Amino acid sequence: MIGPIFDRRSAGWLAPFQVLFTRPTWQRVLVLVEGAILTPHRRTISAALRATGKSDGADFGLYHAVLNRCHWSALTAARILFLMLVDRFAAAGPVVIGLDDTIERRWGAKIKARGIYRDPVRSSHGHFVKASGLRWLSAMLLVPVPWAGRVWALPFLTVLMASERAAAMRGVRHKTLVDGARQMMLQIARWLPGRPIVIVADSAFSAIDLLAAVRTRVSVVTRIRLDARLFAPAEPREARTIGRPRRNGERLPTLAERLLDPQTTWKTLIVHGWYGGTERRVEVATGVAVWSHPGRPIVPLRWLLVRDPLGLFKPQAFLCTDQGASPEDILSWFVRRWAIEVTFAEVRRHLGVETQRQWSDRAIARTTPVLLGLYALVTVWADDLHQSQALVVRSAKWYRKTSLTFTDAIAAVRRQIWAEAAFRISPQRTDSAKIPSHIYDRLADIACYAA
Repeated sequence: MIGPIFDRRSAGWLAPFQVLFTRPTWQRVLVLVEGAILTPHRRTISAALRATGKSDGADFGLYHAVLNRCHWSALTAARILFLMLVDRFAAAGPVVIGLDDTIERRWGAKIKARGIYRDPVRSSHGHFVKASGLRWLSAMLLVPVPWAGRVWALPFLTVLMASERAAAMRGVRHKTLVDGARQMMLQIARWLPGRPIVIVADSAFSAIDLLAAVRTRVSVVTRIRLDARLFAPAEPREARTIGRPRRNGERLPTLAERLLDPQTTWKTLIVHGWYGGTERRVEVATGVAVWSHPGRPIVPLRWLLVRDPLGLFKPQAFLCTDQGASPEDILSWFVRRWAIEVTFAEVRRHLGVETQRQWSDRAIARTTPVLLGLYALVTVWADDLHQSQALVVRSAKWYRKTSLTFTDAIAAVRRQIWAEAAFRISPQRTDSAKIPSHIYDRLADIACYAA
């Protein structure tokens, strides 16, 4: 059985990726994609083959070769997926993209890119916990999904950031997160010329060199330190003036000083989509400035101070490299990035990230990005099913669930796969057994919602 659901809907779903593979490899890709969706728990090649009825085949080694030997471009696949997502969910307006890193906890002497990092989940301000694993830098399209009623983060480009130890062993320069982010931002801008692109990132990417390198291609929204060196823009240079032109104007008060200054003008805003999908009333102050540091390039920006009238959270400062952006837009873009952590949790729960067992460098570099991209593909397929009213909210007497989640989306895709497989069985087959409908529904529910 080779992906019966993909035979029927391939034109709108997986067909754009077919150009990356030879015909025999493409047939194996269909099997592996279907198996990755249907398989609960560990996402291994063996589990995918069992889920698709291929466990007795003698050519199982060829399925492993799709990841560790076959020549296909993961970067081209990311471009195809990105354009598909933009066309589906962000056809108009700015394209908002979230950028963040995550640690895939892995052990093994053969995993060369592995490093020791701070565990962001188990650590706190006063407690440091180390984690062994792989660091991934992922770009996700941050868009409202109409049938879900909230913003989802849809991964399309994920890159392995090797540790310093791995770079030293290979004799190459270590690429930092900032280096990887710069390359990814410029690559995304080349993929989508003519569209305004907004990159939303946390404070790890609030670096002058990074912002200066990409600000003419994309707009970046991130945090900024309250004690950052801000200056007024340089005055226009007069004709026939001798000497080097000024980089910036007079030194401005720091954002920490503006917080305490009673002369600072504050404006009240209602931010929609706050953490938990709620609304939050905040006060903001904003202005334009130039961020400068000795020996570094200058970055024109719009700064934004945010404080809570009720004092429930500490004042925060943000920057946007688009000086014409409004405070409402900057905050609405930034709060979207909270969906990124939801996606990282969902791919671990439903798509088996951290359960892979590949050991070769090429397979490791491909498997996790494919599983993250599968999250976005399942969302696209669920959107198609929603148009045919095939998405259902799973609820119970003790749990009044009102909105669709990724759990419902992947369950609907699984149910469609199983239904297509059942309908293709010839009625003359004698190896079928009749099952009462209520028992079938319970078995299908367990199989489709297994994680």
